[in-house]
Amino acid sequence: MESFLFQATIYLGAAVIAVPLASRLGLGSVLGYLLAGIVIGPVTGLVGSESKDLQHFAEFGVVMMLFLIGLELEPRVLWAMRKKLIGLGGLQVILSGAAIAVLAWLMNETAFDAIAIGMILALSSTAIVLQTLTEKGLVQTAGGRNVFSVLLTQDIAVIPILAVLPILAVKTLVTLAPDGSLLRGSQDAQHAEHTISLVEGLPGWGVTLVTLGAVVAIILAGVFLARPVFRYIHQARLPEMYTALALLIVVGIAVLMEMVGLSPALGTFLAGVVLANSEFRHELESDLEPFKGLLLGLFFITVGAGFDFEAFFKDPVRILMLTFLLIAVKGLILYALARFWRLKPHDRWLFTLSLAQAGEFGFVLVSFALGTGVLSPGLGQKLVLIIALSMLITPLLFIAYEWRARRMAMHSADEPEEAEEIDEQGAVIIAGIGRFGQIVNRLIRSSGFSTVILDANLETVQTMRKFGFKGFFGDPTRPDLLTAAGLDTAKVLVVALDGREKAVKLVTFARKQRPDIHIIARARDRQHVYELYAAGADDIVRELFDSSLRAGRYALENLGLSEYEAAEAETLFYHHDRGMMKELAELWQPGVAPADNAAYLARAKELNSDLELSLASREEAKAEAERTGGIGRRRSDSALLPKGDG
Repeated sequence: MESFLFQATIYLGAAVIAVPLASRLGLGSVLGYLLAGIVIGPVTGLVGSESKDLQHFAEFGVVMMLFLIGLELEPRVLWAMRKKLIGLGGLQVILSGAAIAVLAWLMNETAFDAIAIGMILALSSTAIVLQTLTEKGLVQTAGGRNVFSVLLTQDIAVIPILAVLPILAVKTLVTLAPDGSLLRGSQDAQHAEHTISLVEGLPGWGVTLVTLGAVVAIILAGVFLARPVFRYIHQARLPEMYTALALLIVVGIAVLMEMVGLSPALGTFLAGVVLANSEFRHELESDLEPFKGLLLGLFFITVGAGFDFEAFFKDPVRILMLTFLLIAVKGLILYALARFWRLKPHDRWLFTLSLAQAGEFGFVLVSFALGTGVLSPGLGQKLVLIIALSMLITPLLFIAYEWRARRMAMHSADEPEEAEEIDEQGAVIIAGIGRFGQIVNRLIRSSGFSTVILDANLETVQTMRKFGFKGFFGDPTRPDLLTAAGLDTAKVLVVALDGREKAVKLVTFARKQRPDIHIIARARDRQHVYELYAAGADDIVRELFDSSLRAGRYALENLGLSEYEAAEAETLFYHHDRGMMKELAELWQPGVAPADNAAYLARAKELNSDLELSLASREEAKAEAERTGGIGRRRSDSALLPKGDG
């Protein structure tokens, strides 16, 4: 017990010290965790071989991360990604695996060893890449979504790779030496012998039926059992039961997937997608998020702690050269695929640099290959070092991407950016997400309605993503972007653009395309109101009108009027001005200044006089009411009071 508490203190203390320091230096939390693991492991020796056993437990952080990502993806969104999953992801696995296998064969490895090496190193690190993308607010970018598609395809590819590797086992099953990664392979083999399997000994068709049955069972349970189970838990009125249920869902699905030989991460991702539309989604997210973050951090620490410096320093030049060769080969293939898929330059570099490493599934596949005799112990140890070193380098690749992105932004500051691909539609389209549009978006989404945000400022869109709000970069006045955003089916269009002409242009186009859509537009001043009214806007909001009214009301209160009286004056002015605007909009003439429009000018003077008379008569009525004991005040006036704070 003392040993366990001592080890826990070391791991937690290293994380608490290293991660904030790395984040402050701009290196990211992942690199902080990795460096913490290196310090407490190979550098100081505070932790030892137990980190490899701990890594198996910490891998549940990856499983939880895929489950939480699934909760954010509705089935229709996943279906929309099918081309990227099959095309982009499939090509990456096949081309990377083939290229690495050819290089290994040219380096005098046997053909079977070369194929095994290609399959193992073709995969990337789901844990490091997704954690870093989330941390930097890049998941919702076009490049981030393509990266996620490839990572999901790689998780699926683990299944056929596990099926193919034993076929390559033409050597005798090796007995592994009790040192470093080789012991881990032996332990994995022993662990596999004690794992309950539902498909062991079955014919091929039986394995297929059981596997499909497990997948169908997860889907049916998510659809039909989730609500009754959550209602049952809710009756206990114990918050910790929700946490227990969330953990049971993830762990139970992971165990079932292992029993049928599938990836636990893939199974939990599928369950997350099934539950994405349920009312319990946010409860599951809040319950699992702390566990996911802690386990992922622990996983990264164990990767750093498990790096075998002794084996590395036996041939450091060769290991470094092979690692950088791996990153270069995968990077070239990824860059070519990004160009073929027509990704924009900054998304292309994100796609290339974030997936160029080997991944944590490589450790599992190397151990499996060692246990089945596919790889020799020496080759397996070398692969483990290359995988670990490439993962340690990955945070530096993200830093290189940020440097490259800044350089590209400087060189292309005066060039128009290419719009992003829009893959979502909603009930409300918000064009422009500045200070005005942000409030509108938050109110609508918090009320449970979907929005699609378009903005021509890339920096604003990227900043929004850091706060968890998805938006698309592009000019909202472009007809093709509006159509992609769902103009044909949306119920409301909110126009919150900064440019006067662009706002009028957008309202004109939208009204022509959709006579039935409700258009709410922000106006900068009276002239802009008239232009938007003529273009077909239904509701026009002057950006400073409501706040100016509130300021005027506060001034009246401090001039001696009661809150009730100031509110009456504010409400009277509000209704009079709105009616006045509609009248004057009919008299306004495009291209003619209001001061030069005789009819407009005359009617404006009349309406202003009417307002002054209305306020004066209100004051006279109030004075008369005070003289007669308050009888003259009408109770119906309370209906004019603004609701809330106005």
